[in-house]
Amino acid sequence: MNVISPRPVAAHPADLDCAQFAKGLFIGGEWRQTAARIAVVDPSTERVLAEVADASVEDALAAVEAAERAAPAWRAKPPRERSEILRRCFELMVERADMLAALISLENGKALSDAKGEVAYAAEFFRWNAEEAVRIAGDLGTAPSGANRILVDYAPMGIAVLVTPWNFPAAMATRKIAPALAAGCTVVLKPASETPLTAYALADLYREAGVPDGVVNVVTTSAPGPVTAAMLDDPRVRKLSFTGSTGVGRLLLAQAARSVVSCAMELGGNAPFIVFDDADLEAALDGAMVAKMRNAGEACTAANRFYVQSGIYDRFAAGLVARMAALRVGPGIDPATQCGPMITRKAVEKIGRLVADATDRGASVLHGGTVPAGEGYFYPPTVLGDVSADAMLMHEEIFGPVAALCRFETEDEAIRVANDTEYGLASYIYTRDLKRGLGVAARIESGMIAINRGLVSDPAAPFGGVKQSGLGREGGHHGVLDYLEPKYIAVSF
Repeated sequence: MNVISPRPVAAHPADLDCAQFAKGLFIGGEWRQTAARIAVVDPSTERVLAEVADASVEDALAAVEAAERAAPAWRAKPPRERSEILRRCFELMVERADMLAALISLENGKALSDAKGEVAYAAEFFRWNAEEAVRIAGDLGTAPSGANRILVDYAPMGIAVLVTPWNFPAAMATRKIAPALAAGCTVVLKPASETPLTAYALADLYREAGVPDGVVNVVTTSAPGPVTAAMLDDPRVRKLSFTGSTGVGRLLLAQAARSVVSCAMELGGNAPFIVFDDADLEAALDGAMVAKMRNAGEACTAANRFYVQSGIYDRFAAGLVARMAALRVGPGIDPATQCGPMITRKAVEKIGRLVADATDRGASVLHGGTVPAGEGYFYPPTVLGDVSADAMLMHEEIFGPVAALCRFETEDEAIRVANDTEYGLASYIYTRDLKRGLGVAARIESGMIAINRGLVSDPAAPFGGVKQSGLGREGGHHGVLDYLEPKYIAVSF
């Protein structure tokens, strides 16, 4: 049975003054106030933490103007100097990890342990891209005809608009900002209005690290559609990087097409978690808890559909129930919490509808499934057994702490059902047979695959999906290339 802990009293992280990070929009290195405000709510308690500025279209275009003014000097700055600034951003994030984790936990609701993990992950994008900044190399070759040499150089793409979601308020921002800056681009970040405080706290940190005014601008708005559209219609904007739902991504792609803006899209997921009979049961259960319950399931890479071979199904189900039942549910800021609240009441209601639909179609509730009374947007860790293939949660992102289990018999069947989705972001495979694991991975339609691991993300690896899960890659050396334009020069010498 899950234990729901009360809000801690006088715990130091919970005493963080969130209002200090609500100084206004961050444009051109200055804080700009607005008459309209956006309330930031703690999902654990439903209390208002702070109110941040609410940008208009004019404010957003002022941010684009600031990015344009800063662009020539940043573009001309030697790669080593850009590298050292990015390295300093990494160092400051590490130094302030506890404060940043507490802030994330308060405005997002995620367990403090998850928030600390996010800060470490987010900081690593600065360290990795500090190293990439000095390794942007061109190419020199000879034309097959011998008539000339082929010289390929790389130039910064230009001003980038970065749109990030609420579930990883630090990591989703740094995964875009760090490679953009390494490439020599200037940016306008539009963080989610549910979790803007982390973005503003980091803006102050970037300035302290030496990022020049106007290179990074941050605007929050309650009208994301018109504000983002206005920036995409501005001819000075040449790049859009978006992380969020596939539905919104489609709309942004259509808007970006009007000005032929280069787009990178990290969209929805519906990750399969495949467990074969020969899998190490304990390792598979360990991986399942990471893949499903990291950030309480509010992750695009979260395991959504658990396909377990019949010979191990009952033992896997029993083990997963035991582990989910042992999780401590409570306010994210409480150090004892292992599963925090969902981001909003609407998110809880959506999960409830998906679970009800699955049970109506024959699934059994092995654990959880009942929303607790009281304050906060909580949904309990839940395990559903023998879920029907036509259940809605097999085709939509759950984005919550619900594990849907299905049986399969053969390898071909597992691959078929795993690929039976419009998404293709992440997949997980558990087997002791490496040949089988690699063979299945080759047939799975997914941009990222973890074999005998519950965690797939790494700043040094290309992050992204296929099909309706997106376009382009973030992380690795691919991340910087996404902000660079190759320039071909024909020369004879």
